[in-house]
Amino acid sequence: MDRLILSDLDFTLLRSDLSINSFTRETWNNCTSKAKLSIATARSYTGIKDLLKGLILKEPLILLDGTIIASPDGDILHMSAIDKSLGDEVLYIAQKSVGLYPLIVAWESEEEQFFYPKDPSFYQQELLKGIHNKKRIFANKELRAKNNNLKIVFLSSQEEAHILVRALDSALGQQIEIKSAQDPYMDCYFTTILHPMGDKAHALAKLEELEGIDIAHTTVFGDNHNDIGMFKLAGTKIAVANAIDGLKELADIILPHTNDEDAVARYLNDKVCRA
Repeated sequence: MDRLILSDLDFTLLRSDLSINSFTRETWNNCTSKAKLSIATARSYTGIKDLLKGLILKEPLILLDGTIIASPDGDILHMSAIDKSLGDEVLYIAQKSVGLYPLIVAWESEEEQFFYPKDPSFYQQELLKGIHNKKRIFANKELRAKNNNLKIVFLSSQEEAHILVRALDSALGQQIEIKSAQDPYMDCYFTTILHPMGDKAHALAKLEELEGIDIAHTTVFGDNHNDIGMFKLAGTKIAVANAIDGLKELADIILPHTNDEDAVARYLNDKVCRA
């Protein structure tokens, strides 16, 4: 029976410095003959190519928090995007409630593109530094939603995030998916607006359909809030030692090691490669 194993990246498979050491790389590659291995991440396809260099990737990838499922070569297999009209409503409510403009990740000209306000905040500037392909980043004097908005991301204080979430939830309800959490890299809150079908849980269900895998034969690894939906759905849920308490409460297994101690690779080596 085929087995599908999905791992989150940041603070799960990746070390805190965003590296993958030789043990993790070799273990992952050895295990691809035993199970279908893939990733589920908030990062884009272009954002993972260098990070995952050397890993054998044969199965579709869940990207941008679940808004995209792509082949290992980057071809789009499934997409869940917010349309322009709804996206503009999100921007209007954010301006009215907290006076914030977002960063927008959109599918334009057959690629992921990033749009930001002409005068970005400090946090936005810091985030943009991590996007290496500068040809895909565009400053907008009057920032508006695009035709296919994959992620609309607000960076703010905790208080602003709470106000924004209440305002969006009250006005738009089930038309959008809202995820808000403190960022592990910067001292601010990320409030991410997605299509209601554009999270990791829905993407996992779609991937199981594409791969012909039963839920019972799906294993997921994670550490944070955006993995909760995936944990509620998968057959086996595994939290790394550094995971948040809310995720550990849903886990079938809590690993004794952190991401910096190669927790995922240790499990794969013991329970998958040697099976």
